[in-house]
Amino acid sequence: QVQLVESGGGLVQAGGSLRLSCAASGRTFSGYRMGWFRQAPGKEREFVAIINWSDGSTTYADSVKGRFTISRDNAKSAVFLQMNSLKPADTAVYYCAAASSPRSWEYWGQGTQVTVST
Repeated sequence: QVQLVESGGGLVQAGGSLRLSCAASGRTFSGYRMGWFRQAPGKEREFVAIINWSDGSTTYADSVKGRFTISRDNAKSAVFLQMNSLKPADTAVYYCAAASSPRSWEYWGQGTQVTVST
C-alpha cells in the first residue's frame, strides 16, 4: 500500500523559512514524478514544484521560483520542500503527490498546514 506522509508544517513569520518532508513508502518510486501542491482556503489546489525521481530535474510555479527548492533523498525515499522568504500568500495546506504517468497524480498525502503571519 502506497503511503505519502507529509510533515514539517507550522506557523512562521513572513520572511521566515520552513522545510517540508514527504516520506514515501509502499513501492519503488524510480520513474515517478513527485510533486508538492498547495490549497489555500477558498481556492483550488495549485501546483508548487515537481521533481523527477530518476534524474532529479525540477519544475517550479512562477510564484515560488527562487524561494522554494524541491529535492529528494533516494536512500530515505523522501522528498523535501525547502521554503524560504515565506509570504502570507504562501499560507495553505501543502500536499505531497506521486505520478507514474504525465496525465494524473495517483497518490496523495494527507497534507500539512503552513501558516505565514505578517
